Amino acid sequence: MPGDPAYAEPDPAVLAAARGVLAGADRIVVLTGAGISTDSGIPDFRGPQGVWTRDPEAEKLATIDAYLQDPAIRRAAWRRRLEAGAWRRRPNVGHESLVALEATGRLELLITQNVDGLHRAAGSDPDRLVEVHGNVREVHCVRCRERWPVAEVAARVEAGEEDPPCERCGGILKPAVVFFGEGLDPTDLARAFDAAERCDVFLAVGTSLTVYPIADTALAAVRAGAHLVIVNGEPTALDAVAAVVLRSSISLTLPALVAGLA
Repeated sequence: MPGDPAYAEPDPAVLAAARGVLAGADRIVVLTGAGISTDSGIPDFRGPQGVWTRDPEAEKLATIDAYLQDPAIRRAAWRRRLEAGAWRRRPNVGHESLVALEATGRLELLITQNVDGLHRAAGSDPDRLVEVHGNVREVHCVRCRERWPVAEVAARVEAGEEDPPCERCGGILKPAVVFFGEGLDPTDLARAFDAAERCDVFLAVGTSLTVYPIADTALAAVRAGAHLVIVNGEPTALDAVAAVVLRSSISLTLPALVAGLA
């Protein structure tokens, strides 16, 4: 889209400055948000055209109390999952660029707010990945905790089961993601903050840095002396404390940012 920074080429001078910051780092921590996945056909949630911006009622489908108590909510949620088909989406060059960054040996940890599973699909090492909000590519039973690939349960919905129960115990099935009203895994949070406080550079990609507590990892890194580099199409909450801000296309910027690092 002409004039939209999310689709713009990176400014060469700003890109060079960001590459210089990364080149001087031994330990890089990356935080990704919804913006890295939009080029894979997955809309964001809170942006101008986000899912919840256009349809605030959609948040109910991801609110744990409503989901567990109301079969109609679950039926609607399964219909939306089939329509969106997030587990069928493929990684884009932004995800692949972070795999290339990992290959340089500089990546300490990749933290993602996203539940689409695209970092894993791109080849990111699961041992260097923290999916703080879970992963939509798996479904679990809230009673017995049995898990299945989401594609298997989606096939049951397509075959006519509008609210498929657990085949093992009859319990309610939900995606293995953190719903509103559920807590984040304290182990994941501890890993994220520990890495942030020990890194040289914190790279924030496709996130407004307003989703807490995970957005605080960026500020924790800055307070510990790290350089903050931001790649995002819109202003973020921490632009003022960043060493470099790239207001440009993630799919164009990340490959250029990582190119040449060794």
